[in-house]
Amino acid sequence: VQLVESGGDLVQPGGSLRLSCAASGLTFNRYAMSWYRQAPGKERELVATITSTGRNTNYADSVKGRFTISRDDVRNTVYLQMNSLKLEDTAVYFCCASWVGKYWGQGTQVTVSS
Repeated sequence: VQLVESGGDLVQPGGSLRLSCAASGLTFNRYAMSWYRQAPGKERELVATITSTGRNTNYADSVKGRFTISRDDVRNTVYLQMNSLKLEDTAVYFCCASWVGKYWGQGTQVTVSS
């Protein structure tokens, strides 16, 4: 199983980014997919989850209304659209696949700075 994140970058406050996570080696449409993030000196936190069917999503309160998680089961890819970025969104963002067991990507750096 391999999860490969991309899309992290340096962006100004108020800007937008779209993260992607391409999955391989698993039956993608059986897995709930999540994005986590970890800022320096802080614990990893759950940002957003989308169920295996794509019908349900959940978000951390800190990102509700600004971030959108989505999935493309043809491309075996999950996305995180991040709008109105804030300084406190700076972190390494990790993709996670959950079903029988959990798999993690290597992370992509998002830096929000003026």
